[in-house]
Amino acid sequence: MNANSLQTYPVILAKADGFQAASDEVSTEVPVALVYNGIAHVVLMATPEHLSELALGFSLSEGIIDQVSQVYDIDTASDPNGLVVNLEIATASFQRLKGRRRNMSGRTGCGLCGLDSLAAVLPDIQPVQQRQSLAQSAIVGALAHFDEGQVLRARTGSVHGVAWANSAGQIQATFEDVGRHNALDKMIGWGLRAGLDWQNGFVLLSSRASFEMVVKAAAAGIGCVVAVSAPTAYAIDLANQANITLVGFARSQRQVIYTHSDYLRHE
Repeated sequence: MNANSLQTYPVILAKADGFQAASDEVSTEVPVALVYNGIAHVVLMATPEHLSELALGFSLSEGIIDQVSQVYDIDTASDPNGLVVNLEIATASFQRLKGRRRNMSGRTGCGLCGLDSLAAVLPDIQPVQQRQSLAQSAIVGALAHFDEGQVLRARTGSVHGVAWANSAGQIQATFEDVGRHNALDKMIGWGLRAGLDWQNGFVLLSSRASFEMVVKAAAAGIGCVVAVSAPTAYAIDLANQANITLVGFARSQRQVIYTHSDYLRHE
């Protein structure tokens, strides 16, 4: 399969004055298999771009690797049923992977698909260390430019965006995907490759702040998560545990700070 991120379909527009033929751009959603050392581990439904970043970010945020040096090689291959990302990882990481007994086959928006017990829902949260304060004006500044990097969302309306902004509020990179978890993993994978200082900035989410978004941020060591929509109660509880400043309903004139507001300066 050779999939593009956009596909065009013929449609009919229904208007007050009748029907009209037109075309519509639609985001692509394809099965992406992550294969570690020749063993298939998970199939994600994802937008087929930045797949090596997706694989890296997923590997870190799911606890398979601790650092990028544990991934020796990544390549992507086409398959009649989707796309395959092959990763060669360190032996210790592969042993950890086999011990997880997790197979998250399938759904775009599901953060628990494939878990085999209720106990497995409880994440092992390690508090983010060496937090730096952040000016609230930096969040406002980044929000003003957040939409500019969401090209697929502007054209299709069906993807999520995740951006990284530095402590001055300048957006450094934006990633999009049909799955919000995937978009965050892509951003994390990019940051790993770039050797990013996770304390020198914050992450912006176009979606709600679900518990798994907080867990992934904590795994990367990200100290501040800003969402344009609402957080869940579980996400708030986990952000408290993880020493993450969680901001929701983020708009240029108003933001709601749910956890660790002491790390934000009003300036």
